[in-house]
Amino acid sequence: MPREPLIMACCSDIAGLVRGKAFPLRDLERRLETGIGWCPTNVQITAFNNIAETPFGPLGDVLLMPDPATQVEVEFGDDQPAERFVLSDVAETDGKPWPCCLRRLLKSALAALEREAGLGLRASFEHEYHYADGRPPGGGGYGLRSFRAAADYAERLAGALGQAGIEVELIQPEYGLGQQEISIAPRPGLAAADQAVILREVARALARHMDVAVTFAPIVAGMGVGNGVHVHLSLLDRERRPVMHDPQGPGGLSRTAGSFIAGILRHLPALVAFTAASTASYQRLVPHRWSAAFNNLAWRDREAAVRICPVRESADVAAQYHVEYRAADAVASPYLLLAMLVLAGTQGLRESLPTPQPTEGDLTLLDDAGLAAQGVRRLPTSLPAALVALEADATVQGWLPPLLLECYLKHKRGEIAALTDLSEAEQAARYAEAY
Repeated sequence: MPREPLIMACCSDIAGLVRGKAFPLRDLERRLETGIGWCPTNVQITAFNNIAETPFGPLGDVLLMPDPATQVEVEFGDDQPAERFVLSDVAETDGKPWPCCLRRLLKSALAALEREAGLGLRASFEHEYHYADGRPPGGGGYGLRSFRAAADYAERLAGALGQAGIEVELIQPEYGLGQQEISIAPRPGLAAADQAVILREVARALARHMDVAVTFAPIVAGMGVGNGVHVHLSLLDRERRPVMHDPQGPGGLSRTAGSFIAGILRHLPALVAFTAASTASYQRLVPHRWSAAFNNLAWRDREAAVRICPVRESADVAAQYHVEYRAADAVASPYLLLAMLVLAGTQGLRESLPTPQPTEGDLTLLDDAGLAAQGVRRLPTSLPAALVALEADATVQGWLPPLLLECYLKHKRGEIAALTDLSEAEQAARYAEAY
């Protein structure tokens, strides 16, 4: 029977999931101009497919406007349909940006960083995920046996991502049972977020094709640790020269980089409402779990919220020097995650905040006074607490269009309501299924 190739125009939404509409591939050129009709209330569909309280109801229309630079077509080498989709901005019907479009929020944040500070951003996302094919994983953390157990999927994933224009740097078995991590090459800010969205969807498509299970959820039963998303960040001047490093600065940070990071750390209790955006996220953001529990900067410390990454001192240190944001997971849309980091960093530059002093040692050994002396505090320990911190931070609220802020708070509280009366293990299982 003849088959009509279809392509789906998609957006990454508040739930960090990808939704959209498909149409004949032959119509792509026309749809680049006209867009595809979309319902505003769709932004309030939670990870569990309930619709949170919505300011739109059944009213209104917006448009998915595909960006041809993000078009993906991956062939799996059999008679199954190719994986075809294209990422989109969401616009009003008159072409103006829709306030709840997360991709446009990131574009706006990057433009403000360029306009106000003369800086560009390069970023790379490391994704942790859980892989299961029905056989005992074996081998332990970082083991060759663990790699071998998932090698077929890993090699096919690297090949599929290559078709999608994504350069894989590392794939490795991580510490958790069945846990894998994949790192991709750094790209300019918007492209980095686009590729993070694409990677997850290609990984899920391949898992379906191979009849194996992959989830990017922050907590998976029996894994022992959590799945994070680590965002590597570096700043460049208008000539695209690195500006992060100063050998005389704290931890080797330049004054510019220090102010950028200080903005993130100052507002981190509110930011985690966006970057650790599920109830299960806070089962991971606890001390001694190799994630982040405090709003601290540290040198080569994998429990720091912002980690100064190592460099090879025999090479060009300035070109390598960068930091890693660790208080995030894949429930967050890559666009919203990166936008909030850029907006916070730009605020730090705007206020010329001093470079934070890198912390040392186990912060759980300090009392509140000891933490305060270092300018450090414990991050919220639940999603409801993070939303309260967001509502208490007028500066962070001011970075967002009021409509987006309203929708975000209602969306997340609708998600929380859907989990009422479930245990932590049951909540984690719901997220594992959704992501």
